[in-house]
Amino acid sequence: MTSAASSPTSTQTVELSPSYTLPLVLIVAAVPILLIQIWVSLAIALFGLFLLFQTVTIRLQFTETALDIYRSETMIRRFPYQEWQNWRIFWPSLPILFYFKEVKSIHFLPILFDPKMLKTCLEQRCPRL
Repeated sequence: MTSAASSPTSTQTVELSPSYTLPLVLIVAAVPILLIQIWVSLAIALFGLFLLFQTVTIRLQFTETALDIYRSETMIRRFPYQEWQNWRIFWPSLPILFYFKEVKSIHFLPILFDPKMLKTCLEQRCPRL
């Protein structure tokens, strides 16, 4: 995690550190499936590699007013908190999916970043309604 803040309750910009857990689990799980069904194994492995690439290149930053998504150094999307209606982390004991709903759309993101820090930032900046 990279943070411009000195205290955990500050609303400075926080960048979530990557988590390689989900893509690596998919890649490793594809190996034994290879013995049973090659095409299913290949599909799971390719999806795992795709998520691994996304983990390396995508960064989430929580600013004072919005969730910003970056690919390398380029911002690709901004989600202002004032437009959020709800959010949820699915399967908190084994977090794999992050959902949030805006006024005009819904979004699902795989957990490719630190899930504990994600939850902390969400609770600080966008408490559930």
